[in-house]
Amino acid sequence: MPGELTDRQRIMQAIENLPCSVRDLAHQLAMPERQVEEHLAHIVRSLANDATRRLLMEPAVCEHCEFVFKSRSRLTRPSRCPRCQSERIAAPRFAIRAKDV
Repeated sequence: MPGELTDRQRIMQAIENLPCSVRDLAHQLAMPERQVEEHLAHIVRSLANDATRRLLMEPAVCEHCEFVFKSRSRLTRPSRCPRCQSERIAAPRFAIRAKDV
C-alpha cells in the first residue's frame, strides 16, 4: 500500500528528534531487537550520504563505574564493562538530527 511506511522509515521517524535505545524502538515498533539493530546498520549507511541529516549515537555507559564506551563502533549494548566487569550497562541511544551547514 502506498501510504504505509517501511520498517526503516518507521525507525527513522521514531528517532527523528528523540533519542531511543534499540530496546525502546523494538518495544515501540513491535519488532525484535535484532531486527531493529540490522535496520539501524542500514540507516547508518543511508544517512552517511545524506547532506541534511546525520545519525547521532549516545554511547553506552556502565551504571556501576560510569565508564563511557566512546570508541565503540558496534551498535549493540556491550556485555561487560572493561573497567569494573559489571554487566549493568545502559544501552546506547540513537537520534537523527539536522546537519549543521
